[in-house]
Amino acid sequence: MLSAIEIEKISHELRHVPVKKAACIEALKIVQQERRWISDESVADIAAMLEMSTAEVDSVATFYNLIFRQPVGRHIILLCDSISCYVMGYTVLRQRLHEILLIGYGQTTADERFTLLPNACLGTCDHAPALMIDDDLYRDLQPADLEQILEKYH
Repeated sequence: MLSAIEIEKISHELRHVPVKKAACIEALKIVQQERRWISDESVADIAAMLEMSTAEVDSVATFYNLIFRQPVGRHIILLCDSISCYVMGYTVLRQRLHEILLIGYGQTTADERFTLLPNACLGTCDHAPALMIDDDLYRDLQPADLEQILEKYH
């Protein structure tokens, strides 16, 4: 069941679109912002509110790689694995993250603090290698930088 806050925020978005379906991505983002991920129940609730089928909402949710259909940690680490980052040290960063966090891609730390995901490009190839944690971009990274960066996120 959508919360009153979620319903209010989605209703606000509906005032800005010509048809309810056009608010689907925003509705998914709103629910994810509140819950960290989109459950099957959330898909059904959004579908009902937007007068869509659950299959339609799920197809939108699964198309976008930053809409999460399974539980994730409080902080999402997106490690760039583009060719620029790969050439500039991506493999060593990935290995160091694995050593520190004890997780691989698609996994969440036992304390639910971090989820590690690959990302095709973060758009900062001239400062590779790079990663993002939530909305924070880190560029020109070295493996030694990672522990200090991760300490910022509780």
